[in-house]
Order: sequence, then structure tokens, then C-alpha cells
Amino acid sequence: MEGNNNYITGGKVEGPAAPKDPEERKGGFFIMFETAIEATARAEGRPSQEIYLEGSYLTDKARYIGGITDEGMLELLTTWAGFRELVHSIGVSVKTGSEEAEVSFLMQNWGRQSKYETGTQLRIDCPGDGTEVLLKLEEVTWSGDDAAAGKFAFEFSREGELATASILFYLNDGYAAPELTIEPPVVFDSLEYQGMVAGSLLHSGNNYRLRAAIDKALQGEEVTIAYIGGSITQGAGAKPIHTGCYAYQSYLRFKELYGKDGGENIHYVKAGVGGTPSELGVIRYDRDILRDGAVTPDIVVVEFAVNDEGDETKGNCFESLCLKILSGPGRPAVILLFSVFVNDWNLQERLAPVGRHYNLPMVSIKDAVTEQFRLSKAEGNIISKRQFFYDIYHPANDGHRVMADCLGNLFSEACRSPRDGEDITTGKRPVLGNDYATIRLLDRKSLADLNDVRVEAGSFQATDTDLQRVELDADPFGTPEFPHNWLHPAASGEDSFKLTLTSRNLILVYKDSGSRDFGRADIFVDGNLVLTADPHVNSWTHCNPVILYQNEQSQQHVIEIRMAPEDKDKCFTILGFGYTA
Repeated sequence: MEGNNNYITGGKVEGPAAPKDPEERKGGFFIMFETAIEATARAEGRPSQEIYLEGSYLTDKARYIGGITDEGMLELLTTWAGFRELVHSIGVSVKTGSEEAEVSFLMQNWGRQSKYETGTQLRIDCPGDGTEVLLKLEEVTWSGDDAAAGKFAFEFSREGELATASILFYLNDGYAAPELTIEPPVVFDSLEYQGMVAGSLLHSGNNYRLRAAIDKALQGEEVTIAYIGGSITQGAGAKPIHTGCYAYQSYLRFKELYGKDGGENIHYVKAGVGGTPSELGVIRYDRDILRDGAVTPDIVVVEFAVNDEGDETKGNCFESLCLKILSGPGRPAVILLFSVFVNDWNLQERLAPVGRHYNLPMVSIKDAVTEQFRLSKAEGNIISKRQFFYDIYHPANDGHRVMADCLGNLFSEACRSPRDGEDITTGKRPVLGNDYATIRLLDRKSLADLNDVRVEAGSFQATDTDLQRVELDADPFGTPEFPHNWLHPAASGEDSFKLTLTSRNLILVYKDSGSRDFGRADIFVDGNLVLTADPHVNSWTHCNPVILYQNEQSQQHVIEIRMAPEDKDKCFTILGFGYTA
């Protein structure tokens, strides 16, 4: 077992006059090991890096990072009673690049009565030199309402600060864990690594548009490469998030390979939104990528292979998004990027047929890395899951590097190959559907330009500013998503929100929230209740799209939204709508 030999409590070391003999070191396992962390601004409290433990998050960390295979031990981690039975103490160490950096470690349990409020919360100051702080569970007075370990967080004094952190669970007597093996760094310049990267090229596709963009860049013309997707495209797991992410790193590859005069002619647009599928991506494309007409991309990378399980249309919105991009301003090249989760899962089988149908270039991270994940170093493993993944969903810096190199491999392959003589054809019968290819965003801002849409806001008169924030482009700070919304404040009346419009399809986008101040709203279409929207489906602040109707023909509808009777004194935020006229 690797670890620090200094045990301290409360983040402070004092030299006793007569040091005690050392206690026998207990066995244990890491759930974070030398992991990069970054201080992100929060709506409340200090800038922090949060690590959620609910559901399978903690057990997956124990399994994939700590090497725990004993199902009984993993099961104990799912409840607070079991956690106490298994874990004797928690060792936390942090290394910062600045002596002035102030870091605190937060442990928060979820409560039974109120998930976020009645569980125990502990904060411990951490030295920034890697010295281990030891939290002995038996020395803490715990709440009787503790249900399960909820989250860990590292809180900083300033936004954007970087550090590396380790969290180790020391075990009670009677339990054992395998020894952590420290792996050698990934050899990125090896032939074996290059071979792995080459395996990501799922389909070269028609390179007419991609070569056109490369040729423009080589001639010194302005070229814009854009990225749309979920949290991986946003940069989750990369530290720093805005420059360590695969999108920025692959943009740099393109810029270095094909840019002129230091790459000043190559421009970068990134619009990843965590926890959201292409069902939302197709609605926000015009706003977040085209910037309402200010941007004309030459290349658009589409990454929704691990987010689209939440797409109600099961691929219709994904294909519609591809067609919307292909037929839109600049007629850009579309690259489909298939990322992967730690359990080797993605939706490649569902979505790749869209790419083949339109002969689009496709890059599969799953194809590149999953087979070699199963190998030992002696058998030829190039990068392990522990090295590739930050958590069970998101790549660490090494994983983002792999994704960027896989895209770079596609760029190089397109440049080496003769340019196809004809452009792709989009006017085909769709594979999964094209019902949302012409969808438009409707919110407070766009409403002013629409003569055929009428809104009576009722008691939804306010504007919500506590929104999901994402790091757009190369910004280190978050930009609020759907700021032009309609908020029903708590106890603001019972007047309903009414929308009258003519359309074939309609998607409501509403705010999901962890706050108990938010409640459910009933959604009526033409007087019929079609949905009760619950803002606690995921219980964190983000954008939730739901289909209200999908018709063959366009016709006028009246949509009414009012608070559910039992939640009439609570809040609800309508972020916007997506509709096809």
C-alpha cells in the first residue's frame, strides 16, 4: 500500500515533546489517486471541485480505482451504516502549486428527512504540500439522520486554482483491499500508442467538406472548428477544464497542422452542456454554435454518444441535428465522435448508422481503447482505465489527450487522402428521423421577433438567474444556459403560463433543480394534461428537455403550464421551447 507516513488531524502538524510509537498502518484503497482538481465557481459557497458519491458513483470508484472486487464490501458502501462498518478512517492529501492556496475538504452525507440538509457535513483544512489529513470516523459525532455518503468536495479560496488530490479509505479489521500498483506514465509518442489511436477511425467518410476546410486553412483563409455535445465536450474531468479538454486540444492540433501565421486564421467554438442529449443540442445549435448568425463554422464535431440515452426520440433528434448542421450556414463538415464510459458503454450501434447513411467521418474512442483496457502492461496495455478516466463517465487529462489525438488522426488521414469529387447528399430518406431538423428556439428573447406566437406569462413573470453554467469556447468561467426564461417565484400566485403557436412538434425545456423551493408543474396541451414536469428528476441544476407533442402536420395548439396543486407555492422555471413550424 502506497501512502503518506504523516497522519494528522485538522490540517495542523505540531511536534510533541515525546512522540508516540507509530500506530500499525491499516489496509485500505484509493477512490482518488493523484487526481487533478480545479476550483469552479459555485452559486453558493466557495469555488470547489465536487465529487458525488450517490448511486453507483462511489462503488464504481472503489471498483475501478481501488480495485475492490468483493461485492459484499461494495454493497456496504451504499449505506451509511455499511460505510461505518467497512471504513475506519479517511485519508486526504492535496498538492497545490501555490503556498498561498487555501484548500478545505468537505464530506457531506445525504439525510433521510431532507437529502441535502439533515445529513452530517464536515470540513477539514488541508495543507497544500501533500501531507495526509486523517479523518477518523470514530472521533466524529454523526447525525442520526445520515442515510448514505453523498459527496466530497475540495473548496478553494479562488476560482480556477489547480491541485492534485488523493482520497484513501482505511479499512476496519476484518476487511482487506488489494495493493495499489502505481502505473508508469502513458508513452504518447510510442508506435503502440499511435496504433491504438489509428484504431479509432471508425469510418473515413466523404472528405469533400473536411478537405475543403483544411485547404482553406492552408491557404491562410479563416476557418472555424466547432464542438457540440455533453459534459465531455464541456471539458468535465479535464484540468484546467477550458484548455485541458479534448475539444481545445484537438483545435490546437488542427491549428498547428494547418494554420498560417501562428494559426491566427483558425477559430474555436465550443458548446458542451453537461447532462444533456442531442434533444437539447438540436434546439440550442443556432444559439450556441452559430451564435445567432455571427459564426459560420467549417467543421463541427458532434459528441452525444454517451448522453443520448436521455433522448426521447431514440436518434431522431441526433439525425436531425446532423442534418441541421450539414444544411446550415457554411455547409460545414460534420464529424461524429463516439466517447465511452468506464463500463465500455456508448450508443455507437444506434448512432453510427446515421454517419454511414450520410457518409460522415466517424471517430470511436470506444474502438480505440476498450480492447487494450483488458490487457496487463506485460500483455501490451497502453493506457489503463484508471489513467484514462477521471470518474466513471468523464476522461481525465490523459483521456482527453487520447480523444484529441484520435481527432488529429482523422485530420491527418483526410489531408493525406485525395479529396472526394462530390459533396455528400442530405436529401435522403432518414435512418432514424429528421422531424427536428428545422427546429427553432423559443424564449423571451426570440419571442420579440415572432408574430405568429403568443405568450401570456401569468405568474411566470420573473427571470431565473440561478442556471446551469457551462464553459463556452476557451473561457475558464461559466456562461448561464437559457438566461431568457420564465420563472414562477414561490408564492407568486396561481395564474398559468399560456403559449399559443402553430407547429408540428414542441419540446419544453425546464430547469431541473436540487432545491426544495422548486416544485412540479402540470403541462396541458389543448386542455389535456400531457405531463407533470418534476424538477427533481436529476436533482441538480441543469436543462431538462421533454417532448410535449410530435405530429405529422402543423396545426395551432394552446399550451398551458400551471403549478401542480400540492406545489402551488413553489418555484418552477420554463427555460424555453423548441418547435418546428
